[in-house]
Amino acid sequence: MAKRDYYEVLGVDKNATPEELKKAYRKLALQYHPDRNPGDKEAEEKFKEAAEAYDVLSNPEKKARYDQFGPAAFDGSAGGGMNMNDIFSQFGDLFSDFFGGGGGFGGGFRGFGGFGGAQQGHRRAATRGSNLRIKVKLTLEEIEKGCEKKIKVAKYVPCKTCNGTGSRNNNYETCPHCHGTGVVTEVRRTILGQMQTQSVCPNCGGEGRIIKDKCHDCNGEGIVRSEEVITINIPAGVYDGMQLSMSGKGNAAPRGGVPGDLIILVEEIPHDLFERQETNLYYNAFITFAQAAMGASIEIPTLSGRVKVKIDAGTPSGKVLRLKGKGLPDVNGYGRGDLLVSVNVWIPKNLSREEKETLTRLDKSPNFQPSPSKSERGFFDKMKDLFN
Repeated sequence: MAKRDYYEVLGVDKNATPEELKKAYRKLALQYHPDRNPGDKEAEEKFKEAAEAYDVLSNPEKKARYDQFGPAAFDGSAGGGMNMNDIFSQFGDLFSDFFGGGGGFGGGFRGFGGFGGAQQGHRRAATRGSNLRIKVKLTLEEIEKGCEKKIKVAKYVPCKTCNGTGSRNNNYETCPHCHGTGVVTEVRRTILGQMQTQSVCPNCGGEGRIIKDKCHDCNGEGIVRSEEVITINIPAGVYDGMQLSMSGKGNAAPRGGVPGDLIILVEEIPHDLFERQETNLYYNAFITFAQAAMGASIEIPTLSGRVKVKIDAGTPSGKVLRLKGKGLPDVNGYGRGDLLVSVNVWIPKNLSREEKETLTRLDKSPNFQPSPSKSERGFFDKMKDLFN
């Protein structure tokens, strides 16, 4: 099923302010929250859809990509397919006024990241590791075909001594503050009646238990600094400034939580021969006056090898030749761009006396005198084409 327009989902226009986006999302989150609609799958999907829309439109970089490419900008990457843990982890604070700071409403939403009530027993809070950001430099040749990069990254990884638990001997005690639930509950009176709110236990960080004997290598955190070689598959057609995301390849989370993501920023290395505009490439070809006047066959470089191009007799300087499909592939799979070749007649600056005499004789020939026909457009007509 095709995704709905994110602006339509939130009921805002493209110029909505961050505060307007937040207000629209809070309204939908309250309306479709699963605690208010128990067992209602349609409401749950709308709850997720609203969170997904807000996740993209509230992030300037994601919003710019979405405005340019639509939902296809996030196929197979960050920006779509959020689950409940993602939503409460990222946006729970946006509707804490309604849901008591822990993502729950009323009796508390059951079964997600430690936000359930005490009757559900201990549920470890879904702590999340931080994201990592790296920059990858790519040549046009690598971008044209796609490539694989192996990058050494300094990051937090699970401690091998304690297997990421933070405990030296797996010896724990129940948190006395929350009695093992990972949450603390408060009942308060509101204009809607008596409401029960829940928040993460500040004493144990939502884990419901406390380590009695901490691991000496990680000091009870379950993570240590190390280096890891990560293989990154770069798709063909990426562009300068584009961000790719690898789920779970960021920093490990303390004591067995969910690892963060690896964000890869693409940096395109300037090419010696070509300039790029989206999927099209531009190349300046220089020919002699004789080639322009009599015609010739010249070789043009492309990213996949050299090709021969015919220059018609009488070709003027500045004429643009289009080589179909010799540009870059679209990153979303929508075909390939072209190679646009600007033909420039080379005019030598320093002439010998013999060359000057030859050109003087040619200049007196009637065939070398400018005589544009009515069918040849003037300067202003060409300028109009540039701006249309």
